[in-house]
Amino acid sequence: MVRYVHTNLVARDVARLIAFYTSVLGCAHIGETRDLSGDWLDRLTGVPGAHIRGEHLLLPGYGPDHPTLEIFAYDAVPDTARHRIDAPGLAHLAFEVDDVSATLAEVRAHGGGQVGEVVRTEYTDGRVAEFVYATDPEGTIIELQHWA
Repeated sequence: MVRYVHTNLVARDVARLIAFYTSVLGCAHIGETRDLSGDWLDRLTGVPGAHIRGEHLLLPGYGPDHPTLEIFAYDAVPDTARHRIDAPGLAHLAFEVDDVSATLAEVRAHGGGQVGEVVRTEYTDGRVAEFVYATDPEGTIIELQHWA
């Protein structure tokens, strides 16, 4: 059996990032908070003295048995470069929204940013979509999309 379980974001400010994803993008609290430490965690992560705090959030549009967005914070987070849309690895999280521009305004009002322009395109099958890349308050890239 193979089943997708969650996507993990490591936060500098776990409370701020959880608040962003719940208030702006509709993720929901489901009572799955974590405060983890111990030898098993040190061995799993390869980080001596690891201590993780955070929460699993239900992704919008799904029931409780579906994948979650796991937002964790370690006691010490290395200072690393900001995320880039063209960097190898996880590039972005995508959310379908009713109004791309309005949601982008909410993202920015809650400490997020904008990467590129809002674009509208028509596919060869006649579907029309509007997209923009934005960032959460810690720089993770988010795609906002709407299909007409």
